[in-house]
Order: sequence, then C-alpha cells, then structure tokens
Amino acid sequence: MIQTITPIDNTVYVEREYNSKIIEETISNSLTAQKEWASLKVEERVKLLKKFVSDFLSKEKQILEEITRQMGRPISQASSELKGFKERADYMLSIAEDKLKNIYLPEKDNFKNYIKRIPMGISFVIAPWNYPYLTSVNSIIPSLAAGNSVILKHSAQTPLCAEQLYESAEKTLPKNIFSYLHLNHQDSLKIVSDKRTAFVSFTGSVNAGYEVQKATINKFISVALELGGKDPAYVRHDADIEKSVENLVDGSFFNSGQSCCGIERIYVDKKIYNKFLELFITKTYEYKLGDPLNKDTNLGPVVKLSAAKFIEDQMNSAVKKGAKMMIDKSKFNYPNEHKNYMIPQVLTEVNHEMNFMMEETFGPCVGIMPVANDKEGINLMNDSPYGLTASIWTKDMGAAEKLGNEVNTGTLFMNRCDYLDPGLSWTGVKETGKGCSLSEIAYEHLTKPKSFHLRKELK
Repeated sequence: MIQTITPIDNTVYVEREYNSKIIEETISNSLTAQKEWASLKVEERVKLLKKFVSDFLSKEKQILEEITRQMGRPISQASSELKGFKERADYMLSIAEDKLKNIYLPEKDNFKNYIKRIPMGISFVIAPWNYPYLTSVNSIIPSLAAGNSVILKHSAQTPLCAEQLYESAEKTLPKNIFSYLHLNHQDSLKIVSDKRTAFVSFTGSVNAGYEVQKATINKFISVALELGGKDPAYVRHDADIEKSVENLVDGSFFNSGQSCCGIERIYVDKKIYNKFLELFITKTYEYKLGDPLNKDTNLGPVVKLSAAKFIEDQMNSAVKKGAKMMIDKSKFNYPNEHKNYMIPQVLTEVNHEMNFMMEETFGPCVGIMPVANDKEGINLMNDSPYGLTASIWTKDMGAAEKLGNEVNTGTLFMNRCDYLDPGLSWTGVKETGKGCSLSEIAYEHLTKPKSFHLRKELK
C-alpha cells in the first residue's frame, strides 16, 4: 500500500494499492499497442499528442492543488510547472517530424540509400516527485512522438500525477500506448530488467541510478539517468550584483531548494563578496514561509520530515567545523510545530572539507564562499562529484564562454540558473548520470537507426 504523506501537515493525503499483479499484463499490452502506434506517420502521432497535452492542461486548477498537497510547493508558484510542461511538450512536438524523418544519402546510379529512425519499443519512465510533471514530460512526449509506448512509474509521493496523465491519455491516445503502474522499488527493477523494456529513463538518487543500471546487465538497451547535483554559481567581479543576487536567491530557494538544478553553492569574487552577501541576506528575509495553500506563501515545507532532518544534520555538521548560519530563524513566522517547515538559510565560512559543500542537500540553504580570481572560482566549481548545471555571472560574454569551456558540467549558464530550454540537451556528467532528454538529440536516444541499401536492378 502506498501512503502519500502531505508535507503541509504530515497527514495521509493519498492511499493506493501497488500494481504488482498487473505488471505482466501491462507490459504485454504496451508491446502490442506500440507496434500499431509505430506504424502511424509521425505527423499523425504528433496530432494526437497535441490533443493529449491540451486535455491535460485543461485540468490546471485541480492539478495545481494536487501538486501542492502532494509535495508542498506553494500554490502561488505551482502554475510555473504547467507552463514548463507546455513549453517542453510543444517544442519537442514541433521538431518531431523534421528530426524523425529519413536521412537520404546523395543519389547514386541504380541505388537508393537512406537511414530510417526506428522506435525502440517500450519506454519505461521512472519519475521523481520534486517536479512531477516537468521531469516526466521530458521523456514521455518525445518517447511517444518517436513511436514508442510508455509505461510510467511515478514517485510514491506524487501518485496522482501519473493518474492525471493517464486520464488524459485515455481520452486522446490509442489504448495502452500510455500506461502507469504504482510500484515498489523491486517491482520497478523487474520492469527495468525485462527484455521487452527497450528504454529506461530514471530521475532520482545516485545509488538508485546504479541499481537501475545494474538491472540492465542482461540486455543491451539505452538508459538515461539524471541523478544527484550540487550546482555551483560563480559571481565575477564585473557582475551586476543586485540582479545576480535576485536571481541566485530564487535559484537557491525556489521549491524549497528541491530542484535538480537548484543553486547549492556560490563562489563570489572577494572584491564584491561583502556587498553580495549583504544583499543576499536582505533578499532572503523577504521570503514568506508557511502553508503552501496560502497564496501569500512563497516558501513551503520540504517534502518529508526525514529530508528536513538530513538537511539540518548537514548544516549542523558544517557549523561544528566553523561555518556560520547568517539567517535569524526568529524573523520568520511559520508553522514550527512541523519540523519540515525550514527557513531559508545562508552559510558562510564554508569550505570543501564540509559535506555541506560536497554532497547534495536538496533543501532551502546555500553556502557562499569568497574567491580570489577566476581560476579559484572554476577550480571550486569543478571540485564536485556532480555536474548537471553551473552558472557564471558576469557582463563579459567572452569570459563566460572561455571559462565555461573549463567547467565540467552538462549545461553552462551565463546570468541565469535553474531553467531548461527545451531546445538544448538536458544532460549531466560524472555522478549526475548519462543520456539526454530534450532537444533534437533526445530523438537519437529514443530511436535506433536502420539503414536501407537498395539496388534497383542487378547488373
């Protein structure tokens, strides 16, 4: 039995039975449906998928409240998730026909040669709770557009998200092309290892990512893994300090810091460090922590009591090693009877000997360090087991590009953070994972090439 505990007041919000008994039926039906779906022209699939997206978005009011109750994001900010869902879906559908078309070689006498993009088959998507629709749309829409069928396993924290997507699919797509299952960890790995599963997209922890990878050892398939992150920002001496602060505070604390590409560590040129820190602290005090169903709230609880304890322990460990907490808890009015309502916190006097600056935190807190120059800033950015995004804040684009080439990361931002442009590949390096979602490159990961070498006449 799945029990979803709402972080609003830590009571049971949703209960669902596990779907272990229908795994075989679901895989079998998905495989059969995929063959017919793949026979449709790309433009026909795109037309149906646009209806799917439209129907899903028509349920906005219900969906937004469900997001807030399931994982705690303020309802005042929940609409951004659906805007992002639409942006990503629309873009991936807009390029599908062009990126999935045949690749024809120059004509030769008596020969017709081309490469066709063939769907993989069943795409198994394991989605997380922190951005339950934004993360899943990255794989669901391009997988379906490419001619694959999709089985979705959503987080036990956000089971209603899978059901909302399925409800729209039932109305707009052929039967069994899109399915969902509420599963425990071991049953999820069974589907990963099943030889009928042709592609796996997983977003979650590093340890779980290794388990997913290990479960594919008996077959050759593509696996996309988006795992941990400890995304850095480097603020150069020539940055627009006020605008950089405004963006980086939001990048650190939006969604209570529970973002795969949220800012968790900031390195600031020592020439502007004091002013930057002063403005950052002032901006942090503008947050209103409280009940996420209240429209005035812009910072809600973290998802679980266990998450709150992990974050607190990590910060306290840093303080014992010399770090300083700069934000006064007494200046926030919030439901402190629930330990998962955490004030936004800024730590200074931090260093890379502290787990707080090396391990993923996934909470509303950030470490800020002064650096002497570009070299030290880049070295510290790269001193991490992760590499999803990194940002450089400067007025000099040439410097940002030059320094960006030295940063080991999947995405390099200049004067921006915590955003996905669907036209760019979404990928990571090191312990953050592998594979790619979004952009035209995603379609290469969701299909396999098949070459046609046709001789018209024997001579």
